[in-house]
Amino acid sequence: MASVSLHKHYLPSLLPSQKPTKTPPSANLPTLSKSLQSQFHGLRFSCSTSPSIPFSSRTKTTIVAKVNKGQVPPSFTLKDQDGRPVSLSKFKGKPVVVYFYPADETPGCTKQACAFRDSYEKFKKAGAVVVGISGDNPSSHKAFASKYRLPFTLLSDEGNKVRKEWGVPGDFFGSLPGRQTYVLDKNGVVQLIYNNQFQPEKHIDETLKILQSI
Repeated sequence: MASVSLHKHYLPSLLPSQKPTKTPPSANLPTLSKSLQSQFHGLRFSCSTSPSIPFSSRTKTTIVAKVNKGQVPPSFTLKDQDGRPVSLSKFKGKPVVVYFYPADETPGCTKQACAFRDSYEKFKKAGAVVVGISGDNPSSHKAFASKYRLPFTLLSDEGNKVRKEWGVPGDFFGSLPGRQTYVLDKNGVVQLIYNNQFQPEKHIDETLKILQSI
């Protein structure tokens, strides 16, 4: 008697319960394309000028400052350009201008620091203290201050801890530390928050305006 041997991989095709149900290819296409569009449209077309790009919209909504006008920001103690610890509470009773900038020796930050330097007498006349903060170390700050004859304090926020605590937003979807200035009154309450990455001199103008009114 002749015998028939069936290989294992043929068995499922003989069982009705295992036979897959055919679904028209077009049935799932609309749902799949919408899903892909909503998840990846922003990444693939991130250079588009359209204001409704999903990726950019979601990114903007996540950048929310923790310190707002009318609040007292978290205190801090950081090292200055000479390696000495400086606390925010040291300036209590005076208006304080705290400006966060990306890095020493970059074009925009140099322009901003020199603008603060050139208007420093106006800040002194208003009784205000100017403090610059970035993630550079004290030795970098010292060289930067010496090179451009900066008469105010530069503080080293290595690890960007204070920047994060204050909620300073980043630029270019968070890839670059943001440029943001805060003006605190004599009681340590924030009276102005100004953010402008590409016009660093405007920080000085806006800061002096608010100092003259408080």
